[in-house]
Amino acid sequence: MAIAIIVGRDLQETKDYHWFTNAWKKELLDFDSTLDIRIWPDVGDVNEIVAAFVWLPPVGVFKNFPQLKLIASLAAGVDHVINDLDLPKHVPIVRVTDPYMATDIIQYVQVCVLHYVKRMEVWEEKQKEKIWFKKPPFNYSDKTIGIMGLGFLGEKAARALQHVGLKVVGWRQTQKKIPDLKSYSGKEEFLTFLAQTDILVCMLPLTKETRNILNKNTFAQLPKDAYIINLGRGEHLVEEDLLQALSSGRLSGACLDVFRQEPLPPEHPFWSQPKIRVTPHIASVTNPHTAAPQIYENYCNLITGKKLLNTVDVEKGY
Repeated sequence: MAIAIIVGRDLQETKDYHWFTNAWKKELLDFDSTLDIRIWPDVGDVNEIVAAFVWLPPVGVFKNFPQLKLIASLAAGVDHVINDLDLPKHVPIVRVTDPYMATDIIQYVQVCVLHYVKRMEVWEEKQKEKIWFKKPPFNYSDKTIGIMGLGFLGEKAARALQHVGLKVVGWRQTQKKIPDLKSYSGKEEFLTFLAQTDILVCMLPLTKETRNILNKNTFAQLPKDAYIINLGRGEHLVEEDLLQALSSGRLSGACLDVFRQEPLPPEHPFWSQPKIRVTPHIASVTNPHTAAPQIYENYCNLITGKKLLNTVDVEKGY
């Protein structure tokens, strides 16, 4: 029995992410030096592969492994796996829920929100102009932050923002009571949620229902000059609608960490739009050292017939 680590949609990406692949192999072998770990595409006899540990795998790659019994996403997101139309229906999929990733994304959300709330861009511009500009409002701490997606990461981000004295509300697709956090659910409460949200943070999983959810209709329901932060997936955002909302003054700005095409092409208008802050999908990056224990545990559970952890509902998309 062998494990295949598959990282990268093509040979160039596989090469670019070799540091990530090697880190995973090292951490897993530290748990069990007898593991037979093979790196795609040099996996030897495909009939010996029973588990695939993956990030951005090539489309159709799973058809190569007739004995495959487990697919493990090396990240919290699984859209890069379940979007494969040739995904084997009988093979369970698991994902990572790592406290390190939660801390990582909480810090990112706090930086983005507080940068906007404290009006840092205004003061940075005045510094460039060498102008001592001391005129209110000095901050936007009265603004309401609305978080779309209250799963493992979203709820922790909401708590962190509350902890620094900010007003936070949340929305999720299905109803869930969260103590001390005003939250909304479903289509019937979506407009109520948007109407009070000055800073909209998208932390949703990518599903059929959430694809393109950040669109002109959504923007129109937000208070004027609302700010957008997208940490979900690039496919959540209709890019043309965002550019139009910014140029018309409907929205005041956006911070984007995920994109429909990654890397973001040099000619993309997001690079030069002054109201958009771009980061290269680094809001929360899986740490192999902290995430390897649960990946290894799931592999052991597979071998011993025990229940798998963090299994994915392919129909729901998470």
